[in-house]
Amino acid sequence: MRNENQPLDPIALSLGPINVHWYGLIIGTAVLLGLLLAVKESEKRGLNKEIFTDLILIAVPISIVSARIYYVVFEWSYYSNNPEQIIQIWNGGIAIHGALIGAVTTTYFFARKKKISFWKLADIAAPSIILGQAIGRWGNFMNQEAFGGVVSRQFLENLMLPEFIINQMYIDGAYHHPTFLYESLWNIAGFFLLLFLRRTHIRQGELFLSYLIWYSFGRFFIEGMRTDSLMLFDVLRMAQLLSLVLIVGAIITLIVRRKKGYADKKYKDSIEKVK
Repeated sequence: MRNENQPLDPIALSLGPINVHWYGLIIGTAVLLGLLLAVKESEKRGLNKEIFTDLILIAVPISIVSARIYYVVFEWSYYSNNPEQIIQIWNGGIAIHGALIGAVTTTYFFARKKKISFWKLADIAAPSIILGQAIGRWGNFMNQEAFGGVVSRQFLENLMLPEFIINQMYIDGAYHHPTFLYESLWNIAGFFLLLFLRRTHIRQGELFLSYLIWYSFGRFFIEGMRTDSLMLFDVLRMAQLLSLVLIVGAIITLIVRRKKGYADKKYKDSIEKVK
């Protein structure tokens, strides 16, 4: 029987010498569900379902590598002394912003090669991305990472959290803000918002830009509560800085695309037959 405050086992099962971690299973599930959602929507938008299957086979490995590189760079003081741990991503330590950089860059060049609008692909992928982020945060939960400052047990109980979450938030002798949960819930709300927006007369490209604004706005405030932020010069929280850059950049891009006439096509009407 599991004792109170005993953390959940991060290993889902062991196959001989191979340990299968919950972190990897959860991230894998997030990717799979996101892919299924994108494939279904892409067919409605007139794209062959192989488009996103082909894209994800390239984008996922690149995103994982870029997410890890991003994390390691900002934690180099640790990894320079423990280089053997650089590849141990199953123990956590991938940055969402790093993954986004890899995914967006890959999608841009993929779209050019396939002669498909980057904005169309980005719009279709936006709900999948934020859903994947919502699910992926539970991998952080299993690894007891991405948590916030110290709080009382009473505080967590007042949030009406189930016992297993409260106990998992007992880390290094104290209870902590479940910031992984705050972000997961924020992303779930964003997922439903994007599903609603794509039924409106939103213009092509603006669904993805709305995702950037929504996610970054929530991340900025939630990041301020975390105790494990990646820092720039030990002064700035990188996630907060990038969140501000993405919000401003997305708003400027939205305005410029409208003024230049690049966003005249509606998302709902963006049907292109691709062979």
